[in-house]
Amino acid sequence: MAHADSPQPETRADEPLAPQEFQEGFTLRTVLGGLFIALFMLPGGIYLGLVAGYGIGEAAEWVTIVLFAEVARRSFHSLRRQEIYILFYMAAGLTSAINVNRGLYGGPLSGLIWNAYFVQSESAAPIASQIPSWAVPGPESAAVVERQLWHPAWWTPLLLLVATEACGRLGWMSMGYGLFRVTSDVERLPFPYAPVAASGATALAEAGQEGWRWRVFSTGAIVGMLFGLVYIALPVITGVLLGHPVQALPIPFADYTVGIENLLPAAIVGISFSLGNVLVGFVLPFEIVLGATVASVLAMIVLNPILFHAGLLPSYRFGSDAFMTKLAADMDFWLSIGIGVNVSVGILGIALVAKAVAQARKYRIERQFSLAPPKGRGDIPLWIAVCAWALSTGLLVLLCRWLIPGFPSWLLLGFGFLWSPLNSYISARMHGLTGRGVSFPYLREASVIASGYQRVDAWYAPLPLYDHGWAAQRFREVELTGTRFTSILRAEAFMFPVVLVASFAFWSFFWHSSQVPSTQFPFAQKFWPVEATLQSAIQQVNLPREGGDTNWFLRAIRFDYIALGTAGGLGLYGLFSLLKLPMLFFYGFAGGLGLFPANTIPQLVGAVFGKRVMEKRYGQSEWRQYAPVLLAGFSCGTGLTAMASISLALIAKAVSHLPY
Repeated sequence: MAHADSPQPETRADEPLAPQEFQEGFTLRTVLGGLFIALFMLPGGIYLGLVAGYGIGEAAEWVTIVLFAEVARRSFHSLRRQEIYILFYMAAGLTSAINVNRGLYGGPLSGLIWNAYFVQSESAAPIASQIPSWAVPGPESAAVVERQLWHPAWWTPLLLLVATEACGRLGWMSMGYGLFRVTSDVERLPFPYAPVAASGATALAEAGQEGWRWRVFSTGAIVGMLFGLVYIALPVITGVLLGHPVQALPIPFADYTVGIENLLPAAIVGISFSLGNVLVGFVLPFEIVLGATVASVLAMIVLNPILFHAGLLPSYRFGSDAFMTKLAADMDFWLSIGIGVNVSVGILGIALVAKAVAQARKYRIERQFSLAPPKGRGDIPLWIAVCAWALSTGLLVLLCRWLIPGFPSWLLLGFGFLWSPLNSYISARMHGLTGRGVSFPYLREASVIASGYQRVDAWYAPLPLYDHGWAAQRFREVELTGTRFTSILRAEAFMFPVVLVASFAFWSFFWHSSQVPSTQFPFAQKFWPVEATLQSAIQQVNLPREGGDTNWFLRAIRFDYIALGTAGGLGLYGLFSLLKLPMLFFYGFAGGLGLFPANTIPQLVGAVFGKRVMEKRYGQSEWRQYAPVLLAGFSCGTGLTAMASISLALIAKAVSHLPY
């Protein structure tokens, strides 16, 4: 990985991977692949997210590419590297998570389903009447009560969704392209993770060959299918046949919080039986997994009882499960500490970028700055990209002015035309230097509070507050695969209507056929009420309150705790630098403070087993190549089992609505 203290802008580690020529990757075969993903993979992702909390992203990528590679091979053709990457790109885009914490997959319509649940929830009762109809129909509307997404009351939210999605895609593509031209073509930043992603995508071509990747993939797929039968198929099928799911392995994890509350009050104790967590530990860097596990165990198991006895967790109540306990602990203490730690990461990111820029000036005389792109890469003039970004941002500002006319215009303009490009550039440079971006937590919430605006509708408006820095790395991946940029433009233009139509069709069916959440969807049933409570608290933070009472969420924002978290994060970074310890442990620790130990402990088990056993058996370099393929095969096998069981469930639900 590159370091800011020793930049070598003229040479990059991935230069040997640079393609000699660029070819078009968006072809008829990739169009058929995109339709296959939308019709068959997207509904499986919706169901799996509600049941188990994760989608079928990697399974969709592997299954689609293996299937189309086999079809092409039997037709005496082969998929080109560029076609494989576009299939990978579309599979990842069509099956990506909309909100991981809520298990929402299946395209942008999932957000409307969440809004429909939220407006009817007990948590939203104090503000339900203030939620605008252009975001979601009222809780008494037939569109919500009868769960009809095609009801006329949904037309305005749907049109607004289409408009914001179009502006969002145009914005990230145009700004991401411009940032790529600056950070990659001009500044020659290394983008250390881009070659890994590009190589991983193009390596999928070997899935149809009898090489080691196919053998490892097949092993993982068999294990995944067997595990999926117990973990996913059993609750899905029994939920349809018996009316309530039978879980041999608890979803999302076994919760022992109540059982040990007399010994360790407020400690969040549990264990996940998902084999996927163990395999994730195989793949992630050991230092990141170790740091995340140490942070989660230290915070949620060791310190929570100490904080409770010190009187710092007043919201905790005996008898609370892991989710309610975590919500109480977060609101009383860990939310502010986490904000502080993330602020320290943001400060470090800005400092890293500033240091790199200052040192890059030393090379300015020696370096040849040029905006001339490589021939045949499919570039567009930079002025077109800038105009496209300005157009999308301007449309969002005008849309917000129409939806929330009382919101300060200067803030909207500042968000869209000052902060978003500045933040995106900082994030793009961080991706280019370290492989990870930089984030500023609760910036949207702080902005709404600081604006003095006292209405709920601001939380549903598409405020132009974005970080498009990640897209610079995406374009670098595209370049390394030898794919023309025009392929990405055409793929996005194709995916946009496809994902909207498919998302509407499948979410309409799921929502109308079953109450969401319910016992048939264990993950949603456990997590959605907690998420609704937190969202309700946040959306009331800027409302005037009788008697001068302070909002629950606002009380949770303790500036002394934030300062403590910031100082602790910076101090920990300094200590690690002084002791020359791996910085990945620091980033893992910072990200692990808000995680459930039930998930991080199995990941650590996998990381230790992989490092101590598998690396010794196969060798370090070989095992690091095997592990991602094994995880992908496992995801594929689990996804196939999930798809088969979900297909049976969908058939049963469809038949149950027939009049005979």
